[in-house]
Amino acid sequence: MTVDVDVLVVGAGPAGSAAARRLAERGHRVAVVERRPFPRPKACGDSLTPAAVRAITELGIDLDDAHRIDGVALTDGDRRRTIDWASTPGAPAVGRAVRREALDERLARHAVAAGAELLEGHEAIEPVVERGLVRGAVVRTALGQEVTLRSSYLVVADGANSTFGRALGTSRARTWPHGTALRAYWEADGHDTHRHELGLGIGVGGQGRESVPGFGWVVPLGDGTVNVGVSVIGSAVADVRAVNTARLLDSWAVQVADRWGLDPHHPQSTPAAGRLAVGGSVEPKAGPTFLVIGDAAGTGSPLLGNGVDTAITSGLLAADVVHDALGTEGPTALARYPRELATRHGDFWKLGRLAVRAMSRPAVARRVAHLATGRGTTPEVLMRLALDERREDGRGAVETLFRAGVALSRFAPDA
Repeated sequence: MTVDVDVLVVGAGPAGSAAARRLAERGHRVAVVERRPFPRPKACGDSLTPAAVRAITELGIDLDDAHRIDGVALTDGDRRRTIDWASTPGAPAVGRAVRREALDERLARHAVAAGAELLEGHEAIEPVVERGLVRGAVVRTALGQEVTLRSSYLVVADGANSTFGRALGTSRARTWPHGTALRAYWEADGHDTHRHELGLGIGVGGQGRESVPGFGWVVPLGDGTVNVGVSVIGSAVADVRAVNTARLLDSWAVQVADRWGLDPHHPQSTPAAGRLAVGGSVEPKAGPTFLVIGDAAGTGSPLLGNGVDTAITSGLLAADVVHDALGTEGPTALARYPRELATRHGDFWKLGRLAVRAMSRPAVARRVAHLATGRGTTPEVLMRLALDERREDGRGAVETLFRAGVALSRFAPDA
């Protein structure tokens, strides 16, 4: 059986759902294929930065019912520095904590409410190619049948592992940062606090002078539980495959047990692992009739791995481009997508990649952790740089440092 639609979206995470909703709102026939039925687990910290809250709010979703996060506590052993979220024009100075399995389903249902068709438990198994152009996908339904979904354009949004993206020829730059994360839920006395913890002093030793930059987190969810996890981000000189993240999580849970009132040896859930594709590391991001967005395009932050806001941004940008392509511009409109994505995030991604390379040296990583938990305004500046929280007017220490970093990065090799 063959079904025709205007746009096929492969994957119903934040990026895919955002793209599907905007396209459906504009009157296009949109089908979204999602391999796993909702709710589905995600190896994520469940903490939404103010930028992510703003992006979700702009989609028309109210997060006032989610647990409020006012800032972060940066820790390095016994050192601790608390920071409130920075207030920047257009972004609320408040974050939220919500389990990703709930958030992703909410975003997907939001797309359905706009007119998109959501096919849960359906897997896109191979692209449909006609005269050298991608025109949809062969889809295996939840009942095991194969259906052909033909489309004028296709949006790849199936996550960091992106098997469908690889079928179209995408690949990750092997010398650029990549990572992995592991998290579990614990019952905890501190579940109703309004600040999450970010542990900077858990880098993992490597060979020679290199190590893998690592950090831990604890995110209070306000429902009796906290999300406890670890992430390691490596580069060409520091390989995450050598890191035992299960042992790292065990060690981190012991470190935070007293502060959060949890039993480190008895998590509420089985740990869930996930891959991090970051720093714009996946290419190509566009073909003649397809676009690659979100984690499938590696849009996450190379520093902290967070990326809900950039995933949604990429999805909305892709939707705008596809809308123009379905209108008067035709397929040439798709060439704008990677350029506009690079204009918005390219400088930050490159600076982040260079920072990860630098922090693979233990002395540099220790110095950064020390500065981030010290006195004065330095911790706030570093946190805003790590989250790419810049004011549009370009004024301030963060903005000045960012411009200086961009200028210097032009003389650095692409990392």
